[in-house]
Amino acid sequence: MASSDEPQSLRALFEAAESKREDVYNAPIATSPQYAADLSAALKLYAQAVAQISAVSLFSANEGIEDVATTALPYLLVDFYIAELVQRTPHLAPKQRLQVLAQSRSAYERFLSLVDGYGLVKGSYGKLLERYRDDEDGFAVVAGADMAAKREGKIANFKAEKALREKLQVLKRNPRYLEHGDEELVRDVHLTSIEFAIHNTFQALDSLNRELPLLRSAPSPTTAPQSSGDDPADTSFRLDQPLGRMRPGGGGPILGPKGEPLQPFTIVGSRADMARGVFRPGHNLPTMSIDEYLEEERKRGGIIEGGGTEPPRRQVDEDDMEAVDMETYKARHWDDFKDDNRKGSGNTLNMG
Repeated sequence: MASSDEPQSLRALFEAAESKREDVYNAPIATSPQYAADLSAALKLYAQAVAQISAVSLFSANEGIEDVATTALPYLLVDFYIAELVQRTPHLAPKQRLQVLAQSRSAYERFLSLVDGYGLVKGSYGKLLERYRDDEDGFAVVAGADMAAKREGKIANFKAEKALREKLQVLKRNPRYLEHGDEELVRDVHLTSIEFAIHNTFQALDSLNRELPLLRSAPSPTTAPQSSGDDPADTSFRLDQPLGRMRPGGGGPILGPKGEPLQPFTIVGSRADMARGVFRPGHNLPTMSIDEYLEEERKRGGIIEGGGTEPPRRQVDEDDMEAVDMETYKARHWDDFKDDNRKGSGNTLNMG
């Protein structure tokens, strides 16, 4: 058994990385500590594999794909797997996410450059690669503003992905592949896997370019205005504060000495009615309840306390003959007036 100081073979490193990658893809919760540990371990193993691939000069720009051994074909996918894993890194802020996407983009580009050097980016994927190199930040799999064309392009992408997935499934179910490990069939499986990865790379770069503008326009946590709710003593954000604080002007008398309004206000039935009607469509937020209005009137002196009874009549001193004669004269004058003027005869506005 090899000692812990002995470097692992490339095959063993790759298999260990593949195992960790499967753990990451199958994790039920992407924010769990185990997910982060598996993701970190997978990336570390793939990085070690890249170092060994470079050390032994496994791939060369001077050879064609037919010169690459069948057992070496899976290693062409290392940068693609790194790009996917990096893109799955949990993020906490837009700035961190931007860094993650930049690292992921670099890994995708290394993968495309490697497989393109072997002539594996061909057909429609070759055209996509040309467009990407012409405008990396503005690249989209389906270009143009024509909605019908975009829809057709999305359908074509879906059909291409489905065809590649089904082809892989058929190849891997073949008994020659499962039982005998037929080299020609195994090679076909690896090349189809690479083609599938090329397809997914362009989809990922498209998605990445749609996400970047949103992240760049997101407010920075350090410059975002502090929420009023951060200060326990600040209750200005509360919806249940006293009605007086919700009036324009924030306080002061509502009515003047003569009853003229000094501030705008709205009268409502009660606080309970106000609470029930807050979310009613077209509701204007009230600023004063009936109770508060009456209290303002009482302070101003516009309410007669203890009302409901007639004011007491002035008592006449019976010994004061002049005062008695004056009261008698006023009573007779009032009786004569009522005899000469029928009740309601002066009402010219309401003739009823």
